[in-house]
Amino acid sequence: MESQRGDGGSVDLDGTSLETLAPEPLLTRDYEVRPALVYERLRQQHGPVAPVDLLGVPAWLVLGYRESLQVLQDDEGWPKGLENWRARTEGRVPSDWPLGPSLEVNHILIQGGPGYRPLRTAWDVALKPFQDPRHPQAKRLKAAVTAYADELITLVGQGGATGVADLSAQFSRPLPLMVASHLLGFPGSQGDDALMDMWRVLDAGPDAEAALERLLATLAELAALKLEKPGDDFPSYLLAAHPDLSLDQLARELFMLLGMTSDHVGILISNTVVEVISGEGSVRASLSAGMVRESMNRVVMRKPPLVNFVPRFAARDTPLGNYTIRAGDPVWVSPGAAHADPLFADHVASGTTISTRAHLSWGAGPRQCPARELASTVAAAGVGRLFERFDYLDLALPADQLPWRSSPFMRGLRSLPVRYELASVPPPRPWADAPAPGVAEEVLPDPAARQRSSLWRYLTGLIRGGR
Repeated sequence: MESQRGDGGSVDLDGTSLETLAPEPLLTRDYEVRPALVYERLRQQHGPVAPVDLLGVPAWLVLGYRESLQVLQDDEGWPKGLENWRARTEGRVPSDWPLGPSLEVNHILIQGGPGYRPLRTAWDVALKPFQDPRHPQAKRLKAAVTAYADELITLVGQGGATGVADLSAQFSRPLPLMVASHLLGFPGSQGDDALMDMWRVLDAGPDAEAALERLLATLAELAALKLEKPGDDFPSYLLAAHPDLSLDQLARELFMLLGMTSDHVGILISNTVVEVISGEGSVRASLSAGMVRESMNRVVMRKPPLVNFVPRFAARDTPLGNYTIRAGDPVWVSPGAAHADPLFADHVASGTTISTRAHLSWGAGPRQCPARELASTVAAAGVGRLFERFDYLDLALPADQLPWRSSPFMRGLRSLPVRYELASVPPPRPWADAPAPGVAEEVLPDPAARQRSSLWRYLTGLIRGGR
């Protein structure tokens, strides 16, 4: 049985297995610099689904928008859960595979099987107070985002009312980590050291393994604290919704919230800033009209922070694209490639004021990201406050020379150098409703404790180093 390839050739649907295709490596220098070109080359060679090599392990990469939806919306036919991976079960995945550690931490993003549904229900319940704008916790969260953004911007201003700053290191990356610390209910500034360890884990440097051990231990201690003394925070709500979670399981869920939302949101903030600064007049106009989220929609259409989702697995032999995916084969959906699929991208009008919401940045189907509204709120509030506090922002490098960091999952800027001019008088904080007395003060830790934290010492060092 044959099928047409994207270039007009044909592929044997029934006689070809992933292991015999000798797939080309995906994570190359070309991919790090210009992933769009790599995706397009694969699309031309194989059509909407391509065999690739992920650091020595073969997998299927879904490049087509329609095929991505087919996988994402069918949780039964394409389940998550490493127990479904045939090659892993048969011992053909190396024990030292570099991607192994990130996939072995069994949390909601990875988990399959019967345990997923009650865990997802608990996540939805625990996140609702922070995602429902009518809830006091959601209002406090927005107050926290604005207060933390002001704190970071004021720190940048210590280097001068005008100057050059790295908005990635000094704003986009620390802001969502600080908000995540608020969500987790770390006492005072105690979460700052954990945030620095999360940073080290995300950067996958030589100290990442030790940082991960410290971080998981810290999160286990926090979980024990919330079990003993629940509060108005995510871990307490998650425990209340899923009392059977062990402390180890809760720590893994907190790790997922801390890592996934912080890196995703930080990249989204940076990419949106670049879009607004270097974009056409319509982009700036939409921001001025308060349509920050529509600017973000345009950004994730072209540059989604999460470029490849964690793997799913074929439940049975299933035709997909121009191949038959064998039962137990790993399938990685790529929103970065799907958004560039001509069958989809050609229908998206780039010049419209209201952009499409059909992007896959948060996934689709029953396993769409449970924290998508939370993450969007944090990013939008951070970007909005940034442009309120600066009278002038411009890139210190041409947009096509900005340095990118790529991983199998995420793609974001290594740095975002800008020239800035702070507003002489900070505008008032834009509360949607008047907060309860003392809310703005409550979200900020004691200044002396903050200055002793490793995160603040690092950020202060960036200011001193830039003088």
